[in-house]
Amino acid sequence: LPVKKKPRTFYSAEQLEELEKMFQEDHYPDNEKRREIAAVVGVTPQRILVWFQNRRAKWRKLQKSSVKGNRKYPAPSS
Repeated sequence: LPVKKKPRTFYSAEQLEELEKMFQEDHYPDNEKRREIAAVVGVTPQRILVWFQNRRAKWRKLQKSSVKGNRKYPAPSS
């Protein structure tokens, strides 16, 4: 049986701004905090969970690419 995917959630600029602000405060909000964020943003706590998972993945990817960028000119080994 094919698995039914949930429809994609589109966030407004205001919602994204609020989510990004919360992400700067805490990358791993607990269940209670997710419920609070969901109430403020106007989506389900499950959508908040997924947004934070995806945002952390993006953050890690950016961290990796910035580290690689710093390795362009490695210091000579002694």
